[in-house]
Amino acid sequence: MYIDLTILIILLLLVLFFFRRFSSFVYAVAIIDIFLRILAFIKNNVPIPELQALIGKYLPSSIPSVIGKYSNGIFYTILMWVFVFIYICFLSYVTKTFIHKKK
Repeated sequence: MYIDLTILIILLLLVLFFFRRFSSFVYAVAIIDIFLRILAFIKNNVPIPELQALIGKYLPSSIPSVIGKYSNGIFYTILMWVFVFIYICFLSYVTKTFIHKKK
């Protein structure tokens, strides 16, 4: 089923619809990816079978895993480079915020 792809696209479209800024989109992608990676860690390290089944069935382990599941070849390569570019932008936003933070 396409439930993981559908959830990811709906979340990103909601961010684009309500915030309409590139930085908001970058933050949303990073937040969603970090959240999915935390849930994948929980799924792999918490010995509750019901929780593992729930997370494993409905949620992907990360955004790159969704990209890899539904694309291949040159399209996969392009999407992964776009993902890396988004993470570079996220890192620059976070670094800029950290540097300009006043004590």
